[in-house]
Amino acid sequence: MSNLKITIFQAYLFWENVEKNLQNLALRLSMGIKEKTDLIVLPEMFNTGFSMNAEVLAEEMNGTTMRWMRNMAEKYECVVTGSLIIKENNHYYNRLIWMLPDGAFAHYDKRHLFSLGQEDKNYTPGNDKVIVTLKGWKIRLSICYDLRFPVWLRNQNEEYDILLTIASWPDIRSAHWNALIPARAIENQSYVIAANRVGHDGKEVYHSGHSQCIDPMGKTVYYKPEDEDLYTFSISYEDLLKTRQNFPFLRDADNFKII
Repeated sequence: MSNLKITIFQAYLFWENVEKNLQNLALRLSMGIKEKTDLIVLPEMFNTGFSMNAEVLAEEMNGTTMRWMRNMAEKYECVVTGSLIIKENNHYYNRLIWMLPDGAFAHYDKRHLFSLGQEDKNYTPGNDKVIVTLKGWKIRLSICYDLRFPVWLRNQNEEYDILLTIASWPDIRSAHWNALIPARAIENQSYVIAANRVGHDGKEVYHSGHSQCIDPMGKTVYYKPEDEDLYTFSISYEDLLKTRQNFPFLRDADNFKII
């Protein structure tokens, strides 16, 4: 299995301004992508910021942002992922899109809605665990608040190699973010790739980034607090296998089902 090259875009987002965000993100990608990458990871609600204004900002699955993601994936010949507000069957979803260069895609609807911010009153939760593949790697998709719920993200029977989470995680709880990500990596013996945003949102909530990649031993591959950042790094499948072979802890885990 080959190594995987990941690009995290820890972006500043313009509040509830789809056109400006898409233009800025496209410009920054064109300036910052200097080498071939397998995956570009954008933050949660990358085209609007983390807004509860779903009725106004929601798009259909054939909308502007989906077309933009398709164009970016084709241009850079890689997967592009991030979440946006989607309206479907009269429901609103915080939906992560996994867009392939040929226009095919998978999606994950956020399971745990952030009740403290009234996300649960404006969006419908997803019920499906979603694992996608890229160059043979198995990748579990998640969004922000999901990170607090280890039962939902538990890696049973080595079903995934990477836990991917995208977020709009505020600076005031950055200590939690920085503790939970290594915990998820160690307990699940997987890489955790976590992309957050930076800057103030429309409610003056400050986001300080701290995007990172942690390996299965809990060691830092990439970490960036504060400031916008576009960075590409590689992760090793050989190192993942070595960790699981030398420390076969997942074999001793409890079996359970989420009802």
